[in-house]
Amino acid sequence: MMLTTASASMISLSAFAAPTVGETEKQATNWIAIIMFVLFVGLTLFITKWAAKRTQSTKDFYTAGGGITGFQNGLAIAGDFMSAASFLGISAMVFSSGYDGLLYSLGFMVGWPIVLFLIAERLRNLGKYNFSDVASFRLEERPVRAMAAVNSLVVVAFYLIAQMVGAGQLIKLLFGLDYNIAVIIVGLLMMAYVMFGGMLATTWVQIIKAVLLLSGASFMAFMVMKHVGFSFAEMFNQAINVFGEVHNKTTEEATQIMGPGGLVKGPLDAISLGLALMFGTAGLPHILMRFFTVKDAKEARKSVVFATGFIGYFYLLTFIIGFGAILLVANNPAYIDQAKTAITGSLQLIGGSNMAAVHLGHAVGGNIFLGFISAVAFATILAVVAGLTLAGASAVSHDLYANVFKRGQVTEQQELKVSKMATLGLAIFAMLLGIMFEKQNVAFMVGLAFAVAASANFPVLILSMFWRGLTTRGAVIGGWAGLISALILIFLTKAVWVDTLKLGEQAPLDMSNPALFSMLISFFACWFFSITDKSARAQQEQAKYDAQFVRSMTGIGASGASDH
Repeated sequence: MMLTTASASMISLSAFAAPTVGETEKQATNWIAIIMFVLFVGLTLFITKWAAKRTQSTKDFYTAGGGITGFQNGLAIAGDFMSAASFLGISAMVFSSGYDGLLYSLGFMVGWPIVLFLIAERLRNLGKYNFSDVASFRLEERPVRAMAAVNSLVVVAFYLIAQMVGAGQLIKLLFGLDYNIAVIIVGLLMMAYVMFGGMLATTWVQIIKAVLLLSGASFMAFMVMKHVGFSFAEMFNQAINVFGEVHNKTTEEATQIMGPGGLVKGPLDAISLGLALMFGTAGLPHILMRFFTVKDAKEARKSVVFATGFIGYFYLLTFIIGFGAILLVANNPAYIDQAKTAITGSLQLIGGSNMAAVHLGHAVGGNIFLGFISAVAFATILAVVAGLTLAGASAVSHDLYANVFKRGQVTEQQELKVSKMATLGLAIFAMLLGIMFEKQNVAFMVGLAFAVAASANFPVLILSMFWRGLTTRGAVIGGWAGLISALILIFLTKAVWVDTLKLGEQAPLDMSNPALFSMLISFFACWFFSITDKSARAQQEQAKYDAQFVRSMTGIGASGASDH
């Protein structure tokens, strides 16, 4: 969520709103931010201690015992999804290029109707802990779970790297701490939340973070609108004038920030990016896992309705915040890095373009509000990292250890022990990668995570629930094909080939996101290798579809649901 939840759009965003991460410099210590940060950490550690007493079984650890209400879960999902990449990144994109930022804001929203109408209820009725349960419901467990677990771990790994580096750079910039120390602090806190408190602690950390982030963003948007007399027309007119002044453009050229076309090269690129944003949301393992924390499918649907409202409201605020930054930050010398502006010939903010929202926080609320926003941004990172770690631990312990290696012959205590070991391993892994990638621009990793989720997880998940013809062979080959093709195609994009690996001046693939192709490859492989599978096992799997469909629609036999 941090450079995080974000999405495949962050590949394009990196060119406009993400400076090379290693360029951020350590600033003077912001004591107000540190005090608020310590208060937040103290509160969340108290919650973790409280949750630890109530986390005794694997169900408690993975799903908070299914005791979270729809409203609470909706806030927690919003907390998972409203990342610092959204808060800092999209507002920075609007600050840099205007209207196109709204396209990205709305793009993140488009996936939620799919989750609400197609996935949430059926997922809750069919699964137990994670989406691998659903994908393997009527298929052969071991190969399907192994494929789903590896896909989930790839998504989680790339998200984790982005979170850790984002956390380290934000703290280095705002709190004056050394980068490596900041990364280790995040890793230790993440480990504590998940290992001791499980999903219950993670859920409440996400709820608190969502409330703080929504409150802070609302205040910033209110102050921006107050500055322009609560008139959107006045805000846009002033933004055009300021944008023209600071970028040395004529009025006609400056008005281009009110139209699309600055970030997407053509229709094919736009469609591909849109598909990644839409279907990537429905394939994120840490988001899908949240639907098992409620008692039944009705509460799962409520979760999505509330989450959609909170997330939609938040993304509209980021648009106002971005334009507010143009009005109050772009022409204020206190926030401009004069040396870099002189070298590059274009406007450069202190700390990089991603700090537009943070500088706006100082502009509208002074040092106290700057401290609050800094602490909230850090809380955002902690909450998302905890959710990702839990999803990764679930893939290792529930799928790989319990069902693939041990074939289901494990006790709850053994599985819980492996979950905590996996959490420890993931935390150390994330800290090492965070330190290793300090000087890399990791925005492409978030894009890779979204592309993998849309290409590897979503096709298998949706076909397993809605297509009778899907077989184990089709699901496994389709899932692996989606993963491998997404990795290869992302490797060939400009973000990786040129900007990261410096392999040449021209990328082999002239697209910002190749999800259109990798998704089609995955769907085609699922379909083709299923219809050509004439084995007895395939016929048995297809025969089980009716029972699965009845359970997915009615909830009869579902964990925590009453038969009706």
